[in-house]
Amino acid sequence: MAMLQDKIVIVTGASSGIGRAVARLFASEGAKIVANARGEGPLTAVVEVIREDGGEAIAVSGDVTEEATHVRLVEAALSHFGGLDIAVNNAGSVGAVRPIAEITASEWQETLAANLTSAFLAARHQIPAMLQRDGGSLVFTSTFVGTSVGIPGMAAYGAAKAGLMGLVKGITADYGASGIRANALLPGGVDTPAGGSKEQKEWAAGLHAMKRIAQPEEIAQAALFLSGPMASFVSGAALFADGGNAAVK
Repeated sequence: MAMLQDKIVIVTGASSGIGRAVARLFASEGAKIVANARGEGPLTAVVEVIREDGGEAIAVSGDVTEEATHVRLVEAALSHFGGLDIAVNNAGSVGAVRPIAEITASEWQETLAANLTSAFLAARHQIPAMLQRDGGSLVFTSTFVGTSVGIPGMAAYGAAKAGLMGLVKGITADYGASGIRANALLPGGVDTPAGGSKEQKEWAAGLHAMKRIAQPEEIAQAALFLSGPMASFVSGAALFADGGNAAVK
């Protein structure tokens, strides 16, 4: 039997990169996917590919910084598939890239909203639905930036992503006894459109002990581990999928 057979999964940021790879991999493992992104066209294309491959998926477009989006995602999981078992809260944004003293208060708030407050809003609505099924798994995509290393101009982004560790620990403390698991996935550089130019990706590769960046499918495999039964006793943890980046800092 497939690892996630008949599990119902929300994946945010599913139209490209890591989120797209997660949605496709989880569907291939038997999951029913509620896919989310802001861009309706690319999101619909991902859902169509999943269906062509024999999987089940629906698209729910919307901005994860808005609470109404998370309400609609959970409602879609319940109404279309009958529940919610797993959520991979992957959507985020680098935000303004400048030294911290040059970041405006509104830019700071926007970066936190996209990467940290959105995760809180997701958990706030996903957890009650999971409790109806006696438990579930939440995975939040963080990053090595702000945890193992600081990068010039990315203090706001790093602070927001590092904050996810406090969130997963808090969820574990609040709901671990109720069958809810929460973990953070910390990729290194990944070959996605958000990864920057060829030169930027080559620079990022040099930060890693493996001297390369990851393919999105490699990060999706790590998300599968955290989401599935192999990680049944893993909660409140940070899983570095960073090519040895943190190990050599």
